[in-house]
Amino acid sequence: MSDLSAALVLVFTAGWCVMCAADVGDFAPCLQVFYKSWPPKGLAGTPICQRYYNQYRFASLYSRPRRSPWFSAYLYSAPAGKRPTACWKFEPQLAYPGADGNMVPFPPGPLDQNVVDSQAVELDYINSTYSRGHLNPSLHHQSHEDRSATFTLTNVVPQKVGSNDGPWEALEQTVNTTLAAYCLGEAHVVTGVIPYQSDEHWLKNHRVAVPEYLWSAYCCPNYNNSLPEELRDAFPTYAAIGRNDRNSTEEIVPVSQTAKKQFRGFDVRQMPLETLEKYLKDRFSAAVSVFYEQCSGSD
Repeated sequence: MSDLSAALVLVFTAGWCVMCAADVGDFAPCLQVFYKSWPPKGLAGTPICQRYYNQYRFASLYSRPRRSPWFSAYLYSAPAGKRPTACWKFEPQLAYPGADGNMVPFPPGPLDQNVVDSQAVELDYINSTYSRGHLNPSLHHQSHEDRSATFTLTNVVPQKVGSNDGPWEALEQTVNTTLAAYCLGEAHVVTGVIPYQSDEHWLKNHRVAVPEYLWSAYCCPNYNNSLPEELRDAFPTYAAIGRNDRNSTEEIVPVSQTAKKQFRGFDVRQMPLETLEKYLKDRFSAAVSVFYEQCSGSD
């Protein structure tokens, strides 16, 4: 077994991901965010039903060793109003299994050491060369509370600014306009990360793992059939992988030489869901299924 495989303990089962006894819970309270109430299969970690103001807003599969999520899953809704002011939060149940499940804003003073040990904190990102990259973006939600709930460090990964403010932001905008215009029912979105093949990369203090790529996929089985030609292949599902490292090889995502210099090397490649799952299987050495029956609409 490779070092990566041993560290990730990635397994595929017919029904559920394998979880350790220390996990804070499961996805049962927030299954509605997943298509057919079916969480992605093939990744092991700590499931978090992200709760804010006593309502479940979205779901994340969290990696304790990496102190960052494998993925976040949510229901898309067309955004309204201004982007909320960032008020960063943490998950108390990662530090104390019996704690209240609501995410909590970071206090202005010193943090409890159990919180620091259990998850990423603001100091991890300060003065690093990475931004806080949302997996579940504020842009893809309507209510102020849903948008504010995305500002938790259990929903972000270290992301280069050239990706976060460039091609990846453009992808989020494209998904937003596409789903808002043509998705007639619920749209389920899952966004996650791909680690480096061998040696892990970390933030400055070796606490938070840096992904080599980000990926995202949506599922909208009920959509407007009068699609423009360029969107005929974008429903019921579509996916993408984005670079987070300019020095990565180009087998997964080629580099455009015509892109603006500050964004070159952080390209995003859109692709069918099947292609995304192929790359996930290759990297994780385990079959990964993002949506039930690949968002076919069948029971």
